[in-house]
Amino acid sequence: MVSPAVLRQAKRRLVDSLGCAIGAIDSQPARIGRSLARGVTGELSATVIGSPKPTTAEMAAFANTIMVRYLDYNDMYFSPVGGGGHPSDLIPTALAMGQALRSSGAEVLLAIVAGYEVLGALAGTARIRERGWDQGLNAVVAAAMIAGKLFGLDRDQLGHAVALAVTPHVPTRQTRVGALSMWKGCATAGAARNGMFAALLAREGMTGPPGAFDGFDGIKQLVTGPFELALPVDPGSFVIERIHTKYRPAEYNAQGPLDLILRLREQVALDDIERIDVATYWLAYSEIGMEREKWDPRTRETADHSIPYLLAVALVDGAVDLRSFAPERILDPALRPLMERIHVAEDKDHSRRFPEELCCRISIRLRSGRTVSDEIAHPRGHARNPLSDEELDRKFDVLVETRGPADAAICRAVRATLWELERVPDVSVALEPLGALRAL
Repeated sequence: MVSPAVLRQAKRRLVDSLGCAIGAIDSQPARIGRSLARGVTGELSATVIGSPKPTTAEMAAFANTIMVRYLDYNDMYFSPVGGGGHPSDLIPTALAMGQALRSSGAEVLLAIVAGYEVLGALAGTARIRERGWDQGLNAVVAAAMIAGKLFGLDRDQLGHAVALAVTPHVPTRQTRVGALSMWKGCATAGAARNGMFAALLAREGMTGPPGAFDGFDGIKQLVTGPFELALPVDPGSFVIERIHTKYRPAEYNAQGPLDLILRLREQVALDDIERIDVATYWLAYSEIGMEREKWDPRTRETADHSIPYLLAVALVDGAVDLRSFAPERILDPALRPLMERIHVAEDKDHSRRFPEELCCRISIRLRSGRTVSDEIAHPRGHARNPLSDEELDRKFDVLVETRGPADAAICRAVRATLWELERVPDVSVALEPLGALRAL
């Protein structure tokens, strides 16, 4: 059993993720996911947000995960050794399988806690980013475990589910390199679908390779290198208690720089800026501040992973929000000269302090020769600088208010159910109303 405090954290993740999904309901990837889902039906059915027709549980997980992930506004986890990911990408798997099985809210919450734990364990031991592999490798295993837990699979069946999930689904990190495509926000949706399908196979008696991780030509030999997996990750707490929430819709390592630049904006005039220097840790530098494509983003996916773009639009507009990623804003030639004055570099001391601290220092040199600077270690929304429940609700409200009064009322009613989910006997009552939301 888990404590009420842990269940509260799971409910916070649910509310945050649903808001992110609703905010992305009309995005092109979401429309593609819904279109595919409409053509598939099955015995185990679940709701796709914005689609009145139920689909299979695995297609609901796929389409809804796209929506949770698309805005790059959902949560973040860093393990003590620096590996990480977005565990809330797993939440649609738990909801879809829970709905298909008519699971209770308490069962779904426990499955979410377990999924976060598995993803956190893998992120803390299996070093994949440095070897060119993508976080979907961890997500597909965690999704299989979530679905398997809700199915009630035994130990052997869970082992087969994991083997069937990971052996055929080893994603490369090309998803997150250079100019980014729609797939950046859909890769873990694919992992969710594949993990759930692996659990379905195992339930029917399908066996997986016995040496999927440890055997010849297995994951450890070809992908991760040696590692030892331990659960729980920390006997004193759960992974879901150490999650970071995004305060703005941008890649997580940009949250600190954005906090800083908006503070510094009050001290400078745009026309007086000669140069901006950003010093940060290696992961932030390599992920969103190193490649040349980040100085000329052409897609939303590249823009929300670009320190130069994000800082420039924050300086000019005084905010980074959903409007910051309209195509005309991303391609605005007026932003390019300011972006060219932004220089990003790794600070070795900042890298040593990561992930305990997410250090960033920004210095703005003015044409007068004066320099203004500031630094940060724990951006707003970090587990050590968390958002309150009320702030999460405000974030949710901003995202759903774009839907109009009728849809917003449905969303707020569902949110009220999520805050009390452990008392709900059938999770379907929380999810079925979401199919009635209007969508393009």
